[in-house]
Amino acid sequence: MSTTTIRLPEELKARIAQAAKAAGTTSHNFILEAIAEKAELAEQSAAFHALADQRYADFLETGESIPWDDVRTWLSQRLAGEKKQGKRARPRTQGR
Repeated sequence: MSTTTIRLPEELKARIAQAAKAAGTTSHNFILEAIAEKAELAEQSAAFHALADQRYADFLETGESIPWDDVRTWLSQRLAGEKKQGKRARPRTQGR
């Protein structure tokens, strides 16, 4: 394990100490967990954007999509607790 030095404003240091105490851990562990959580969120965000970019590229290449009215109906049914089979993407047509 390597050592990294960070400079914290006194106010933030006090807030971290208070939050760590309330969480039943040390300031050091609290900071480590916060950094790991932030890194995980950044990785998830990057993966989400990469997937969205790939799906958009696929859409541009194939033109296949699901009409919004079908998606809205499916979402409403899911919210109502119904387990409906989703629609398959199909080529775009004029007016959609």
